Amino acid sequence: MNRIEALNILGLDDDATDRDIKVAYKECVQILHPDRFAGNAKLQDRATEQFKRLQDAYDYLSSGRGSKSSSGSSRSGSAPPPHFAEAKLAGLAAARTQLIAQRDALYDERRNALVMMAAGAVGAVLLRRIVWIAAISGTLVIWGIVSFISTHQNISTINEHLKEIELQKRSIEEEWEEE
Repeated sequence: MNRIEALNILGLDDDATDRDIKVAYKECVQILHPDRFAGNAKLQDRATEQFKRLQDAYDYLSSGRGSKSSSGSSRSGSAPPPHFAEAKLAGLAAARTQLIAQRDALYDERRNALVMMAAGAVGAVLLRRIVWIAAISGTLVIWGIVSFISTHQNISTINEHLKEIELQKRSIEEEWEEE
């Protein structure tokens, strides 16, 4: 991992300060912590993976290995540091990107569940005279239904989290405009 990769994971630009990194990390942790997905094992596993990547990136940047070179780290007195709200927005953007990736994977799982239900239903209807094939087909239908419901609930949960991120983003932007 290099500095740019670590900053991208946190949703930050190359000119991010230590304070920006810390703020973005805290924002991402609040949104992507695996405990927020405790009701769903699949989402919790994915959140755990994303959380580990986030933690690795933060550890890399805060350990000094990912610090800027000495010539790049000194700021002129005339340039103000990046705004605190920018770092928050960057953290929210990174969390949003990760949640959208998880949602896209769930859309694929849901589509596969529909295919499984359809294949099972067709197999059960067409081959109903062969009992063991009809039984397997019926099992596929039930499995598809359970998978469909599960992924649909997961997608709903992610959509709720995306709405929360959007609300947080709007409130941060409103606060920023007021300043």
